[in-house]
Amino acid sequence: MTRKIVVVEDDQPILDLMEILLKKLGYEPVLIPNGLDALNYVRSEPPTLILLDIMMSPLSGWEFLERLRTEYNQREIPVILFTASPMVPGKLAELHDPKLGILQKPVTFCELQTALQQFLG
Repeated sequence: MTRKIVVVEDDQPILDLMEILLKKLGYEPVLIPNGLDALNYVRSEPPTLILLDIMMSPLSGWEFLERLRTEYNQREIPVILFTASPMVPGKLAELHDPKLGILQKPVTFCELQTALQQFLG
């Protein structure tokens, strides 16, 4: 069974790259360019994992995460924050969420593979 990974990212070149990398790793990428559409998708088809950009609009990655965890009660889906922001690790530590990780942009194939193995085994 193929494991679906939702990639929520508003930058099309990054979506394209993540699609290639995830397919190479044997996952089925679901590419969604904004948080609102991603919430609708996740509600109907919970994925194995979510790769989430932080700096997006109209819904930021933090807003998406809050709604995912509270309104949609999806606390079991692992989420890897995918960002270039240096401030995210500090905020991440405050959340105390074992199903939450971080990948700094730009990400390499090996970094992505390691992060996915950490969360999915």
